[in-house]
Amino acid sequence: MARVMVKNLTKRFGKITAVNRLNLEVEDKKFVCFLGPSGCGKTTTLRMIAGLEVPDEGEIYIGDELVNDLTPAERDTAMVFQFYALYPTLTVYDNLAFPLRTQKTPRDEVDRRVREVADILGVTRILNLKPEQLTPGESQRVAIGRAIIRRPRVYLLDEPLTNLDAKLRARMRAELKRLQKELGQTAIYVTHDQLEAMTMADKIAVMNQGVLQKYDTPENVYNHPNNLFVAGFIGSPSMNFIEGTLEEMNNRLYLDSGEFQLDVTEFREPVLKEAKGKEVILGIRPEHISVGSKPLGDYAFQGEVYVVEPLGDQAILDFKIGDSIVRAMVPPYFKADVGNRFWLSFSKENFHIIDKKTEEVIL
Repeated sequence: MARVMVKNLTKRFGKITAVNRLNLEVEDKKFVCFLGPSGCGKTTTLRMIAGLEVPDEGEIYIGDELVNDLTPAERDTAMVFQFYALYPTLTVYDNLAFPLRTQKTPRDEVDRRVREVADILGVTRILNLKPEQLTPGESQRVAIGRAIIRRPRVYLLDEPLTNLDAKLRARMRAELKRLQKELGQTAIYVTHDQLEAMTMADKIAVMNQGVLQKYDTPENVYNHPNNLFVAGFIGSPSMNFIEGTLEEMNNRLYLDSGEFQLDVTEFREPVLKEAKGKEVILGIRPEHISVGSKPLGDYAFQGEVYVVEPLGDQAILDFKIGDSIVRAMVPPYFKADVGNRFWLSFSKENFHIIDKKTEEVIL
């Protein structure tokens, strides 16, 4: 068990900077997800922590120990990959026992720990089978078991659930989270799937183009994004963005989209203080929009239904607002047809104003 800390961590591949001066601390016994699109630097960061890639700059600490010059084995971490990498000629029992046997662990201790891990992961009944006889879910459990059996200081997981079907992924997410809490181990999990990050992590490190965008709890990443990328990347369906300008009239401040105006005088001081110009972006999540025949409160505008997307337990209405499409979530029984006009309303707690020039959230 140990914290993991990186300072000014940088990795280049030719002219491409895969990770750019990353500073981050994973607290002891916490489950942290590195989240971002393909090529954002999350896997490269994980591989540098594991010792599989050598950083060009920066320091890596596990516990209080600087590990830059240590081999992967000396760092005492265990890695689980996207592909299971089980030994095909060995049984499940022997696959689990292999890391302990390489450490010359006594036979009785090996047997005790293999059966203990098998019980935790629910694979006791398949201990005598070989990998070719296993389902994908069973193979992944065994791969995870082989990582945890030797009780390393840190678990490193690189998109381990990607090859599983949706139902099995959901079940394995829950099991991995339960397992990490039971073992009380530090875990770093790489994923491009925001649902995995939101449901599993104590903290999420959102990355893009090698740069850390935000590092916080899932709740704060979702509710308090700090820039346009984080706001748009987190959430499904993603946040709506409507471009507009700030206009002052009759001692009032308005956000003018061309199709509607919102009176944002209440937020005049912070908005004008932080904005670098008049051009801004209004951000509002689909689930934070109320749709009805009348406006609710001061923040409302009208839109025409462009597309109806039934999802069973809910529906998504796409509204045409000028050149923008604004999506709102409604109950499945909500009656709406293409061409209908409704009011779209939201509260002051649920929208963001983003500076178009800097892409930083200013409200």
